[in-house]
Amino acid sequence: MKRRTFLLAGLGTGGALFLGWALLPPRQRLIGRTRPDTDRNAVALNGWLTIAPDDTVTVVVPKAEMGQGVHTALAMLMAEELECDWTRVRIEHSPIDKIYGNISALVEGLPFPPDANGTLVRGVRWIMAKTAREVGVMITGGSSSMRDCWMPMREAGASARASLIAAAAATWGVAISTCRVEQGVVVGADGRRLRFGELAARAVTHRPAAITLKAAATFTVIGKPMPRLDSAAKSNGTATYGIDVSLPNMMYAAVVMSPFGATTAPAVTDAQMQQSRAMSGVRAVISLPGSKYGDPPALAVVAESWWQARKAANALSTAAATASTSAVSTVTVMQDIRNTVRNDDGMPIRFYGGAKHLLDESTRTVDATYEAPFLPHATMEPMNATVRVSDERAELWTGTQVQGYARAAVAHVLGLDEEQVTVHQHLLGGGFGRRLDVDYVAQAAAIAKATPGLPVQLIWSREDDLRHDFYRPATVSRLRAAVDTDGHVTAFVAHSAGQAPFKAYGKRVGFLLTMYGPDRTAAQGTWDQPYAFPALHASHSETQSAIPVGSWRSVGHSHQAFFVESFIDELAAVAKQDPAAYRAALLQSHPRALRVLQLAAEKSGWGTSLEPAADGRPRARGIALHAAFGSIVAEVAEVSVALDGRIRVHRVVAAVDCGLPVNPNIIRQQIEGGIIDGLSTALYGGLAISNGTPRQSNFHDYRLLRIDECPMIETHIVPSLDVPSGVGEPGLPPIAPAVANALFTLTGTRLRSLPLRMPSEAAS
Repeated sequence: MKRRTFLLAGLGTGGALFLGWALLPPRQRLIGRTRPDTDRNAVALNGWLTIAPDDTVTVVVPKAEMGQGVHTALAMLMAEELECDWTRVRIEHSPIDKIYGNISALVEGLPFPPDANGTLVRGVRWIMAKTAREVGVMITGGSSSMRDCWMPMREAGASARASLIAAAAATWGVAISTCRVEQGVVVGADGRRLRFGELAARAVTHRPAAITLKAAATFTVIGKPMPRLDSAAKSNGTATYGIDVSLPNMMYAAVVMSPFGATTAPAVTDAQMQQSRAMSGVRAVISLPGSKYGDPPALAVVAESWWQARKAANALSTAAATASTSAVSTVTVMQDIRNTVRNDDGMPIRFYGGAKHLLDESTRTVDATYEAPFLPHATMEPMNATVRVSDERAELWTGTQVQGYARAAVAHVLGLDEEQVTVHQHLLGGGFGRRLDVDYVAQAAAIAKATPGLPVQLIWSREDDLRHDFYRPATVSRLRAAVDTDGHVTAFVAHSAGQAPFKAYGKRVGFLLTMYGPDRTAAQGTWDQPYAFPALHASHSETQSAIPVGSWRSVGHSHQAFFVESFIDELAAVAKQDPAAYRAALLQSHPRALRVLQLAAEKSGWGTSLEPAADGRPRARGIALHAAFGSIVAEVAEVSVALDGRIRVHRVVAAVDCGLPVNPNIIRQQIEGGIIDGLSTALYGGLAISNGTPRQSNFHDYRLLRIDECPMIETHIVPSLDVPSGVGEPGLPPIAPAVANALFTLTGTRLRSLPLRMPSEAAS
């Protein structure tokens, strides 16, 4: 006891308090400060569900639904433990509360390899989990929704079930152990029955001291291909996205934004401003200075309809274009990145085994440089937000991946406390990381500030959306390996350069944990892969430019997978080994990844001959494997090249281990969506910027994969009982290298830049 007293005294008051806090279990996540905004006749048994008298169970979901099916999947977790009637399940967006803060995204964002599990690693993760619970950042990103809510949703359902059983037992005067639940009804040993709706009000006073979760062997909902809860509304048009919001006396706003690098609003004359104000339906033309959230200086037109606002904004845009000057260009930015890769060693992210020394000493090395361009998010629903300011309060209607940051942006612009701002969350017509930012929300708030009492809906045009994005950063990577006489890797060195997307994001929204230090997301996909290299050195150099960057679907994995998996194929070619067998040899100490690789190879018919394409052109297969967001995906692409050089992908076979498959249908949908999105960018994606403005403006010159270009896609799910991991993003990274590797097998030409373009002589 004396020694313990001495040690605690040595820690000092602050250290002792921290140590004591660190040893305590994390704060509970079941009961929040704010009641869920569901039917007022419903009873909230905790912060995650309510039960109405008619037995409707409303699952309160804090995650944004942007097409990934997360609302259905999370409701399944609740329904499994609650044992309710699935046909009575409904979804409601959660209020803003710290119990809904995303813990998993922050813990998984720590700079540890996925398989790291030492005492220090576990301790740091524990502290981060506790910190994340206290900070309470609500965020839908990093494919973390299922992992983050896996326990809270189940615990909330189990807790509510226990309360309902206890209430029924008290009503009947029997032991709790004699009661059970069947499809939303508590049944007694004597056959008496009470519906959930009849018991809910009484169940509030019977909160259990402890709960027991169901074993996986007893699951009846989890693991089943349940229909999505939002399918009907999205099919019949009743689903409400942010852009669908309609309020009494609502005004509409359109904007004209300055090019990248500009510090003032678009230059127009007073006469041109007056001309716009005189156009039909126009109520106001407002100059916006921009804000810390990344919205540039702009002119906003407020009118009685959006088309009237857009017409007036177009007139201002035409006038401003002649006076616009900016030196920002992708040509100069890319050259700067290339120079940085050649001349700067960067910040080491992970290193062991003296890889750089071994490379310098080796007599046999492989050296290749890869490039990837800037990419817009190109969501189907352009950015929009509706704000109403009145009586020292404000309301926001929008679709966002960060409800708390959206509220903070409105409060900051209007000079209000955050509690004075109410957020009405809606479905998102695509997010992909774009709606992690709140620039459009801040813009809408600034416009509404100039028109108090009236709701104003800001809608960006498609051109606004493509030309004022926070893009995936352009990146250049140099990969080098030392190999022995048998082609085995003895050292692997990866060095990339490009802007830091999450650091830039953290500075915009004020997220302290990512504002400073190295941005590991820029290099993810290099240092965190399951290949067993004897020595590794992964580093990244952060570059700067006026082109704004942010998180893009799968972040660094989206391009680093192309770099690394193409280079692995190059190493296999140097070793004169089959690409799948070469990878398998590097995965012997990672059986989970090896199973995924082998499943994809088996289901694709790897190693067997392929019939020519319909036009008689030969076909070949390419393979790639990548680990991201807790999941592992391998993909095999069957590819041919037409006489005119067009790359055609005929079939893609994917294998995925994403932990316990909660809803196999949704998993397949997300892997398919990731592959299609990844093919769009692999074959067509890329942004060219000159004079501070992207040259692409709409889908006629920013190509996406057409329906007749979509390959047959097969998805095979590896059975698992591990905690569920991500599926929204991991399907995208492997497809570009799988196609590029197939092209090498087919033509002997190694493509090292995205988008993939076949030289005419190789195509023929």
